[in-house]
Amino acid sequence: MARLARTTEIERPNCPLYSGQKLKLGLFGTNCSNGLTVSHAATTYRATWEHSLAIARRADAIGFEMLVPIARWRGFGGTTDFNGTCFETYTWAAGLAAATERIMVFSTSHVPTVHPIVAAKQCVTVDHISGGRFGLNLVMGWFTPEMEMFGATQREHDERYAFGGEWLGLVKRLWTDEEPFDFDGKYFRIRQGQAHPKPLQKPYPVLVNAGNSPAGLEFSAREVDFNFMSIGDFGQSKELIAGLHRRARSYGREIGVMTYAMMICRDTEREAQQVRRAILEQGDWGAATNIMKVLGIESGSFPDIDSFRERFILGWGGYPIVGTPEQAVDQLKTISGMGIEGVILGFLDYHEELAYFERAVMPLLKQAGLRH
Repeated sequence: MARLARTTEIERPNCPLYSGQKLKLGLFGTNCSNGLTVSHAATTYRATWEHSLAIARRADAIGFEMLVPIARWRGFGGTTDFNGTCFETYTWAAGLAAATERIMVFSTSHVPTVHPIVAAKQCVTVDHISGGRFGLNLVMGWFTPEMEMFGATQREHDERYAFGGEWLGLVKRLWTDEEPFDFDGKYFRIRQGQAHPKPLQKPYPVLVNAGNSPAGLEFSAREVDFNFMSIGDFGQSKELIAGLHRRARSYGREIGVMTYAMMICRDTEREAQQVRRAILEQGDWGAATNIMKVLGIESGSFPDIDSFRERFILGWGGYPIVGTPEQAVDQLKTISGMGIEGVILGFLDYHEELAYFERAVMPLLKQAGLRH
């Protein structure tokens, strides 16, 4: 369990990430067109409010812990314009918070696109709507064409994390300081900064970051509760996880680690592999190339990005879990054994495949001791 090194005790009684499940489960990308799959493969999934809500309610009923959206301001082109239709994530989270009962709802926020005073207030509002089930996923703004849409010059990679650190420091003060404060920093100047009410979660809502570059891992170790790590080679990933824990402890704190994966699970391995082939054969390679071209240069999280080419078509670079329910559980057990506490999943057809996941996979996860 991730703990912040703060004098204020953590109080998050309604937060599902502290429920004691060995392997937490979530959904990733249900607010964007195509979800995680850069392909024309057949699916009933659509980026509409009605469908997003139905998916959220089904995941809530099944017992999933979290819904994590993708923050996107424009698509990636190609024949799908992948993720080009996308709901803004603060208002998306607010709507789903009011329409669900137990599942945690995240906003994903590009920190350069929103002032910290505005973000602090938006987060608190959703935290209150949800009854303390809100979390913030911090993104530094790696997609240069999006930053240019805002009229901003893209900062150098490591400076984005310096900016993010100052931004988050201000948000944390707005969440916790009872008296107005002044601040003069490199990026922000605040006069009589204040925000009320305070979050229901104490000292503030759950914070996550997916930075896997050296600067990203340092930011996570110092600032957030969970890092969402992209896993490739299991041995290298275990070393990264161990190093992240060491960094966090050097700041007198602990951090949790999660990952994301694409789930293609069917009754037989042959059926699962057929779906995998269909996704790749109908893949939007133009959009995938656009993603990788920018991501490989700008994010620092995928140093050997060409080896992830098929993974980007299948599920935005997430670890591919392909096979029968038994094989899926074996892979999830291996991932858990690396020290990973949770997995947010993508599906080709979220709503329909969630029903199958509940029926065929969840009982096996309980038998394996990953769920109770």
